[in-house]
Amino acid sequence: MRIGELSTRTGVSRRSLRYYEEQGLLVSSRSPSGQRHYDDEHVQRVQLIQAFLAAGMSSSTIATMVPCMAEPSRRKAQKALAIMSHERARLSSAMDGLTAARSALDQLIEVNRKYLTKSAEVES
Repeated sequence: MRIGELSTRTGVSRRSLRYYEEQGLLVSSRSPSGQRHYDDEHVQRVQLIQAFLAAGMSSSTIATMVPCMAEPSRRKAQKALAIMSHERARLSSAMDGLTAARSALDQLIEVNRKYLTKSAEVES
C-alpha cells in the first residue's frame, strides 16, 4: 500500500508518517520512482507508535524500542519494559511537579481572595 492508504487506514497524517520514517520508527520499501510502499504490518506498527505517543513517550524514546517491536524476544521485551518503566517514573515526577505548582497557585489565589474580601469590607 502507498502512504495515502496507510494514512487512511491508521488515521495518521502523511506528514506524520514521513516524520516517523525520519525518526527511524517506520521503514518503508521504495518503488523505482521513489514512492513509499507499506504492508499490513505497518498498520499495526503505526498504531503502536500512536499508543506510545499517547502515553507521553517521545519519538526518540520510541525509536530505542524499535528493535523490540521489529523482532520480539524475551531480552527485547525486558528492555522495552525497562524503557517504559523509566518513562512512567518520568511522567510521575512531572505530575508531582505539576501538583506542587497547582498547590502553590491555589495558595496565591486564596491570598488574593482574602485581600479582595478585606478590601471590600474597608470600602463599605
